[in-house]
Amino acid sequence: MANHAATKKDVRQSTKRNERNRYYGKTTRNAIRDLKASEKAAATEAFPKVASMIDKLAKRGTIHKNKAANLKSKLAKRVNAQAK
Repeated sequence: MANHAATKKDVRQSTKRNERNRYYGKTTRNAIRDLKASEKAAATEAFPKVASMIDKLAKRGTIHKNKAANLKSKLAKRVNAQAK
């Protein structure tokens, strides 16, 4: 690691961002897992919140926008295909 003050600050910032991105990513993955395991009524109610979480990950650059679109599409299909 370099001894420049700016480099040290950049390392601190990137570490902080990495921890934040890991937290948001893991929280979203847990929400997706819970959505998949839930019943039709609960899944229908929770889907907009989970889709919003996925959109925020894409907006922050934590995941690619196409991955976000694929995740939301698969979840929507799964929720709509559940028995009523």
